[in-house]
Amino acid sequence: MTLNPDELRKDFPILEKGGLVYLDNAATTQKPRQVIDAVAEFYREFNANVHRGLHRLSQKASSLYEDAHETVARFIGASDWREVIFTKNTTEALNMIAQAIAEKFLRPGDEVVTTIMEHNSSILPWVRISRLRRLKLKIVSLANSEELNYEELSSAITSRTKVVALTHVSNVLGCVNDIKRVVKEASQAGALVVVDAAQSVPHMPVSVKELGVDALAFSGHKMLGPMGIGVLYLREDLANELPSPLPGGGMVSEVSLYDGKISYVEAEPPWKFEAGTPNVAGAVGLAAAIDYLLKIGMENVEEHSRYLADLTVKRLREALDNRIVVYGPMKRSRRLGIVAFNVDGINPHLVASYLDSRGIAVRSGYHCAQHLHSVLGAPEGSVRASFYVYNTRRDVDKLVNALADLVNEVDSVGNPS
Repeated sequence: MTLNPDELRKDFPILEKGGLVYLDNAATTQKPRQVIDAVAEFYREFNANVHRGLHRLSQKASSLYEDAHETVARFIGASDWREVIFTKNTTEALNMIAQAIAEKFLRPGDEVVTTIMEHNSSILPWVRISRLRRLKLKIVSLANSEELNYEELSSAITSRTKVVALTHVSNVLGCVNDIKRVVKEASQAGALVVVDAAQSVPHMPVSVKELGVDALAFSGHKMLGPMGIGVLYLREDLANELPSPLPGGGMVSEVSLYDGKISYVEAEPPWKFEAGTPNVAGAVGLAAAIDYLLKIGMENVEEHSRYLADLTVKRLREALDNRIVVYGPMKRSRRLGIVAFNVDGINPHLVASYLDSRGIAVRSGYHCAQHLHSVLGAPEGSVRASFYVYNTRRDVDKLVNALADLVNEVDSVGNPS
C-alpha cells in the first residue's frame, strides 16, 4: 500500500484530539488501536507467566511470547528467532551486551571505538566498562559537523580494537551511518560491531544479516509498540558463547549443590538472557506493531520519513533564513526523519514551550547527547522535530509558521507572548 498519513491517523486515538501536532516521535511514537487492542486482549484473555506452568493459560502465553520472537526475527532479517532477546529497552540491551562482551573478551589495554554522535545509552556503557577494565576508548569525530568521519574511523580501528559501537541513525543529526562499511573495516581487525538501531529499525528496512552486525538493539515504543519492551539481536554463535550478565530465575537449565557450593548451567539463547518474568504483553504489542508497519511497507515508511524531514529543512531555511541553524546533513538521502535546529538568540526550551502553546509537540534540550551539542556549538541544546507515519505536510507547515511567528514577536517586542 502507499502510505496515506490521513488514513493512518484514524487508527490513533490520541490524534483524534483536535489540534495536536505531534513531532516528538524520536522520543516515543503514538500507538494505533491495533496495538492497544492486542495488549488489552492479552491481559483480558491470556494473562499468565510464561515457561512456568503446564496449565492452558501459561501455555497460551508462552506460545504468544515465542511467536513474538519469531515476528521480530523476520522483521529484522535474523537467521533464527533464538537470536532475538527481549529486554526493557535499547538502553538495557546495550548495557547487557557491553557487560557480556567485557566479561568474555576484554582485557586491559584493549580498545573500543565509538563516535561523538552517540546517545548516552550507546556510549556510557563503554565509558563505564573502559574504566572498570582499563580499556582505551576512542571517540571518532564528525565530518563537516554533519556525519561520521569515516577516514578517522578507519584510522581508529587497529589490531587492538575489540569492539566498534555506534548508532545507525543519529537521534540529533538524523544522519544514516554506513554500517556495512564499518562492519567491513571492523571485521578486518577482528572486532565486534554493536549497533544502536533505536532510530533506524522503526524508520527503514533493516536486515541484520545484510548489515553483518554482531549485535543490534532497538525499542518497541519508538515504532508504535508499547513502552517497556526492547530487543537485543545477538548473532547465534556469539549468543551461545557469551555469558548472561543477568543471572536469575528462568535463565538456567540446571542449578546444583555440591560440597557446599552452588553452581549453575545457563539455558540456551535467548532464554539465558531473559532472566525473570518478561514483559509478555509488551512483546505481544510489539508483534502487533510490526504487523501494522509491514502492512504499510517499510520502504514506504522510510520514504515518508525522508520526505517530511527534507521538506522541513527546506521550509525552515526559506522562512527563517539566517535566523535558523539546522544540524545534520542537508542531503535528503543522508537524513532520516529527524530535524534538530536552533533559532538564533532564543533558548531552545523557550522555543519548545512556545510551540506547545500552539499545539505543537517537539523535544528540546540535549536529547541525551550533551557531548555532541558541545561539538556543534549548541551549549544550551537544540529543538528537535521528528516524524512518523501519521505526520503530514500540514504538520510541517504549522511548525514553520509558528516559528516564523515566534521570531516576529521576539523582533517586535523582545519576548514571545
